[in-house]
Amino acid sequence: MHASVRDATPADVPAIASIYAAEVRGHVNTYEYEAPDAAEMARRMQAIVGAGYPYLVAEDEAGIAGYAYASSYRARAGYRFTVENSVYVAAGRQGHGIGSILLGRLLAECEARGFRQMIAVIGEPSNTASIRLHQKFGFRLAGTFHGIAWKHGRWLDTVQMQREIGTGNHEPPHDR
Repeated sequence: MHASVRDATPADVPAIASIYAAEVRGHVNTYEYEAPDAAEMARRMQAIVGAGYPYLVAEDEAGIAGYAYASSYRARAGYRFTVENSVYVAAGRQGHGIGSILLGRLLAECEARGFRQMIAVIGEPSNTASIRLHQKFGFRLAGTFHGIAWKHGRWLDTVQMQREIGTGNHEPPHDR
């Protein structure tokens, strides 16, 4: 399966909303209970892009196969060089390298924007596909928060992984 990655556009929002809705309803990769509609997903995309973060889609012969974006890890000014990533692959398209091409491009885009650290917040230690994907790109385990979320009738642990971008914390940043 061949896919290309590009910047997301408003025309991609219905596909993005559909991919995310399946995750909200059936999985614990996000802790939202109600799937946002396309208008809300468009608002979120606009806010992320407007704040200077990358928002990408992977497209193959069948259409949008996945999407990824970086956003603020925390709101305080001291965290402005650290981003959190989100990578979602459409149902039935996992295991074909879509997540890899998205995460690889996302890392490059974040480095070009001067970010220094990327955090992956992974819902559940049993999500080995996401953990392996991040390990493949040099993320290391930062820790696990135990029982911090409730969804689908059970308490959930959350895995945190971290990767340096560019020169990481080895030299002072250039203010964005």
